[in-house]
Amino acid sequence: MQRFSLLDLSPIPEGKTAADALSATVDLARAAERFGYHRYWLAEHHNMPGIASAATALVIGHVAAATNTMRIGAGGIMLPNHAPLIVAEQFGTLATLYPGRIDLGLGRAPGSDMATARALRRHMAPEDSFPQDVQELIGYFDDTPADALVRAIPGSGMHVPVWILGSSLYGAQLAAWLGLPYAFASHFAPAMLDQALSIYRSTFQPSEQLDKPYVMMAAGVCAAPTDDEAAFLRSSQLLAFARLRTGKPGKLPHPTHDLEAEIPAPIMAQVQQALSCSATGSAATVQTQLRSLIDTFQPDELIVTGMIHDHAARVRSFEIVASVLSDLKEDAVAA
Repeated sequence: MQRFSLLDLSPIPEGKTAADALSATVDLARAAERFGYHRYWLAEHHNMPGIASAATALVIGHVAAATNTMRIGAGGIMLPNHAPLIVAEQFGTLATLYPGRIDLGLGRAPGSDMATARALRRHMAPEDSFPQDVQELIGYFDDTPADALVRAIPGSGMHVPVWILGSSLYGAQLAAWLGLPYAFASHFAPAMLDQALSIYRSTFQPSEQLDKPYVMMAAGVCAAPTDDEAAFLRSSQLLAFARLRTGKPGKLPHPTHDLEAEIPAPIMAQVQQALSCSATGSAATVQTQLRSLIDTFQPDELIVTGMIHDHAARVRSFEIVASVLSDLKEDAVAA
């Protein structure tokens, strides 16, 4: 593991507003920069009562303005929702305003339900144009000639780093074919992680952007001074995910000591499986769990995420995790 980064979904806790969530995102980003995180990514979700980062490019600009050195980016932009030119102009503008600090991760899912997807892009084509859209978008960041019929301005010549995101084998194959860095959404869909990374690494074709495979895997984290406190804090995310799975999305719930009373056993089993790529507990416990993940999957970079109802506890969690990951990174270098 060469680097560690942070994925923030800008959660809206129960009793709070979207304005509160976005203010917390800025505060967390400033703290993450102090803690040593390499990147701070935000993700596109729509029609989600508990997530405030729907206008992702705008939030990225807001966070970039509030920080100084950390890379800020999208993990990711859901490309089926947008025309590639619009995304190129948005991220070309961000890269112009914050040179050398902007990343663009691209996902294939709509990041919403189908009714919302239709509302976002009303004339949805039945065929899958994601590979072509990715190539078109990258083309807008190239050094396009002045007489080109269509140029992204700003954007042309900016060479914004593009990542492929995925939770299945499709993204791994595409990232390898295009020679792009690959980020796997193992924080909520770990089932195909091992197979996807194997395919990506074994079929990677070097490109102008990247000469060898570069893998980032995601893990959920919830750290606190004690294992019991961490388990209590994490209950908010488990409950939120269970409600999402049962068609009842909402704001991030208050934590509870009695999850069994809130979540039926079959649903809890699904939630635990989906969120199994994670580390929860004290610093020592989290270190053991994260070391196991890193040793097993050998990522070039680990991106961590976690939703905790209390903002101060969330900041403290990411501070503990940063300290753990700094130690693990040093151990890897020494080895």
